Amino acid sequence: MNESKLTVRVPRETITRAKAYARQHGTTLTRLITAYLEHLDSASTELADAPIVRGLIGSLPPDVSVGDYYAYLEAKYRGTEAPSD
Repeated sequence: MNESKLTVRVPRETITRAKAYARQHGTTLTRLITAYLEHLDSASTELADAPIVRGLIGSLPPDVSVGDYYAYLEAKYRGTEAPSD
């Protein structure tokens, strides 16, 4: 494994709590941080599989864009009609 040393600044109190957590769970701070950082890659795909997200699939037409959403919000909060195509 190709490893690299990393220096980060974390409040001392946070480090103390994290070390205690690692000790209670029979691991090291390095392993905890590594596991968390590796989890970041998969976090976005996990969200796509969440039941709430799955339930929203198909609730909007496929041609709706982010710009359409912003136009809707602008019209909504200005009290005017949203533009329609």
